[in-house]
Amino acid sequence: MDKILEGLVSSSHPLPLKRVIVRKVVESAEHGLDEAQCEAMFDLTTRLILEGQDPFQRQVGHQVLEAYARYHRPEFESFFNKTFVLGLLQQGYHSLDRKDVAILDYIHNGLKLIISCPSVLDLFSLLQVEVLRMVCERPEPQLCARLSDLLIDFVQCIPKGKLSITFCQQLVRTIGHFQCVSTQEKELREYVSQVTKVSNLLQNIWKAEPSTLLPSLQEVFASISSTDASFEPSVALASLVQHIPLQMITVLIRSLTTDPNVKDASMTQALCRMIDWLSWPLAQHVETWVIALLKGLAAVQKFTILIDVTLMKIELVFNRLWFPLVRPGALAVLSHMLLSFQHSPEAFHLIVPHVVNLVHSFKSDGLPSSTAFLVQLTELIHCMMYHYSGFPDLYEPILEAIKDFPKPSEEKIKLILSQSAWTSQSNSLASCLSRLSGKSETGKTGLINLGNTCYMNSVIQALFMATDFRRQVLSLNLNGCNSLMKKLQHLFAFLAHTQREAYAPRIFFEASRPPWFTPRSQQDCSEYLRFLLDRLHEEEKFLKVQSSHKPSESLGCSETSLHEVANKTALLTETSYTSDSEKTLIEKMFGGKLRTHICCLNCRSTSQKVEAFTDLSLAFCPSSSMENLSFQDPASSPNVQGGSLMQASVPDPSEEPIVYNPATAAFVCDTIVNERTIGRLPDELHCTDNTSVPNESSKILVNNGLSQKPGGDTPPSVTDLLNYFLAPEILTGDNQYYCENCASLQNAEKTMHITEEPEYLILTLLRFSYDQKYQVRRKILDNVSLPLVLELPVKRTTTLSSLSESWSIDVDFTDISETLAKKLKPSGTEEACCPKLVPYLLSSVVVHSGISSESGHYYSYARNITGTESSYQMCHQGETRALASSQSILLGRDSPTAIIEQDLENKEMSKEWFLFNDSRVTFTSFHSVQKITSRFPKDTAYVLLYKKQNSTNSLSGNNTTSGLWVNGDPPLQKELMDAITKDNKLYLQEQELNARARALQAASASCSFRPNGFDDNDPPGSCGPTGGGGGGGFNTIGRLVF
Repeated sequence: MDKILEGLVSSSHPLPLKRVIVRKVVESAEHGLDEAQCEAMFDLTTRLILEGQDPFQRQVGHQVLEAYARYHRPEFESFFNKTFVLGLLQQGYHSLDRKDVAILDYIHNGLKLIISCPSVLDLFSLLQVEVLRMVCERPEPQLCARLSDLLIDFVQCIPKGKLSITFCQQLVRTIGHFQCVSTQEKELREYVSQVTKVSNLLQNIWKAEPSTLLPSLQEVFASISSTDASFEPSVALASLVQHIPLQMITVLIRSLTTDPNVKDASMTQALCRMIDWLSWPLAQHVETWVIALLKGLAAVQKFTILIDVTLMKIELVFNRLWFPLVRPGALAVLSHMLLSFQHSPEAFHLIVPHVVNLVHSFKSDGLPSSTAFLVQLTELIHCMMYHYSGFPDLYEPILEAIKDFPKPSEEKIKLILSQSAWTSQSNSLASCLSRLSGKSETGKTGLINLGNTCYMNSVIQALFMATDFRRQVLSLNLNGCNSLMKKLQHLFAFLAHTQREAYAPRIFFEASRPPWFTPRSQQDCSEYLRFLLDRLHEEEKFLKVQSSHKPSESLGCSETSLHEVANKTALLTETSYTSDSEKTLIEKMFGGKLRTHICCLNCRSTSQKVEAFTDLSLAFCPSSSMENLSFQDPASSPNVQGGSLMQASVPDPSEEPIVYNPATAAFVCDTIVNERTIGRLPDELHCTDNTSVPNESSKILVNNGLSQKPGGDTPPSVTDLLNYFLAPEILTGDNQYYCENCASLQNAEKTMHITEEPEYLILTLLRFSYDQKYQVRRKILDNVSLPLVLELPVKRTTTLSSLSESWSIDVDFTDISETLAKKLKPSGTEEACCPKLVPYLLSSVVVHSGISSESGHYYSYARNITGTESSYQMCHQGETRALASSQSILLGRDSPTAIIEQDLENKEMSKEWFLFNDSRVTFTSFHSVQKITSRFPKDTAYVLLYKKQNSTNSLSGNNTTSGLWVNGDPPLQKELMDAITKDNKLYLQEQELNARARALQAASASCSFRPNGFDDNDPPGSCGPTGGGGGGGFNTIGRLVF
């Protein structure tokens, strides 16, 4: 029968006839045959299968072999033995090479035919050895795929025990050697199918024997981390990722990132190759593992690797967005890489030239999937342009291309950026290491205490959070200057863009410290703020004069002292800067005007004077200011370096304390040169704190509603203090007014009105006074209610005649001596007043913690408020109170504004307020601001900043529509951006070095728990342990060191 079949398949008979005869041959298999005939038939069919010249011959071989093996199983078992199979695998078949896929197919079918025979066990044992040998020979994808088919059907052929681990490792290496040189779609599809079969085999083995998984993955990493230039592992390894359980991410990433044996070069190669896997079409979860490894490296602060990989691969990842199959994974990786790369715009700017083409292409196809993709891409682009504003030439084409897509809110952008930065990554992957020293979750930067410099830090943070002022400072073109404003711009830029948790403002501190301030000593923050604003104002005024006069001797733009600026300005010009165009930035943002009006009660003649101010100093009402005084004896006063502060008992209330009169001290800001002769005066008397009323009892309040009940439960409000400040005052006794018309001292009525309100209203609560009788410095610890909404009564005049105006740091409106009377000139014109309540929202609060201005601690609460807030639209409806004078319209405490405040507070975002405590920045709430003194009696509000609302803030001319101020803040000068980028890279390098040092220590030491309330690096200066609580989540232990 074998001869008949052999002659038939090689004959030239028609194919249908051949098929009929083959069918007869198959049917004859049921008849009995001797062993020799069966063996001859098995030889013939095997030859047809393996060496058949056409598909018909191979098909006939399969059909006849299966029929005869089924009916003559013992004979086939004897034929298909270990020796025969081993010969096929090791030597091939006649001219057929042993690596030919036909041999594996033949063995695969033979196993199916004898699966029920006892000898199959011997074949399984044989194949367990042979398949391992075959895999070690790095078979081609096609042969490896056929081998996988065989092993999936016959798992008994898979090596067992330790050999199973070796087999998996070798199979991983084999996949790493796969290559597909064809570019034809058919061949590519077949290649992907072959790789999928091999990866499915590994998945089955991992499930059956979990002990093989980790060694296999280690082999994967060894392949992709190889630095051998002669070997490039195949992208086909990406097919394995989808089979790795996602719950193993934490364990595996921690193992990789903390292994000291893994070199940086190897990790870089591995990460780059994993990113290349994004091009594998059918792989799942590749982006998940890539992002996990990126986060893991950030958690152990290996920033050098992250920077190198991002810059090398960011364009490749972006190009993968063109391909639909891999687009979702590529977008996820691209988003993470860009959003985490926050120290420099370099990575983002690598893809910027390609964005417009991509957007236009996807917009034109109109597919829903394309639109959804563009919405996600647009959000990412907006986040990056917000973070790296200042490149309008690069961004304007992009803004035009994506203008039809929704733009995320600023709050959402800030949240995305704060959660994505490398320094904000969770360190749970390296639990044995110390806490990351990166920006807090607030996204804000703290200021390092340089040695009792909390008075400066609190003021700087309050000014930085004054959004409009900050934007104006950052927008100034100060290239080539070394002015104080340039240093403030530099400080603001770093606070906005540094990756550091806290910044050390050493340069600015040395440049802005008043000359009479002793280094490393606690100072008055209000005095520092006045000096700083005056210095900035005089400096800008001098530069304006210099540029307009162009003197022959160039004065340059160098750093100068306040006196030098003032003297040079006086020599160059006597011009008064009064118009808006001539105002300095300080005048525009903080400058207001106040008119003092004195009416002689004898002849009714009047005198008036208008003066400029940058802050108002509010004294406490006499009925309440003496109730809660703390003071200390000068003999027991501690030095500024530390020591315990003793709080003395309050003197008998029946004894009227002597309040220091600044008018008699003759101490104004120009007396800086006389500091050595005068000595150290009370802090609040520096820089003309003349608004501390010399004799509070001389102020007669005819509106009983303003009086404060002694011992009352309701604390006075800022509105009460403002009302008391503006209340009419009768000048009698020693304070009589010299009337030129009467030519004698006369009783008079003195009134003050604000005629021009500032953009930012600075209010200082006069908590410190000097008691000459007891020779002690007192602090008024009264709680003061801080209204979220404040209405400032402003009386603009329609006509003014010959009013004397002068710029000063503070207003000398409480000077009621004869000197003041002689300064005021009678005015013969009647003025038409336009009373108006100007609404303000609370922007920041500087808190003093302690019982003395020379000790304790300062910190600040603040939030971002711009001049166009929409949350306040109804303040003008507030009910008002009238003082005795019908012209004095002031806001009462019981007005509907309280309801408005409550509504605003209820709508307030939970993370709108920030607590700045030197290097620490935390989220807080307005409730914490209001309750600070009730919770910590020595912590009292001292300096307040209010922002004017419902104004068309012309200072913020540049906006988002122009494409210039993408994030609301102006673009930084290139010099500033370069400096920040350089420092951010330095910071990342510092963090990486520290992390490596800690990792070495952690390897030899047990893990220790470090409470989150402690700073890793305490600031060098301590403001003393006498400060109060501080609130905002700080524990008492953490408050001992500032």
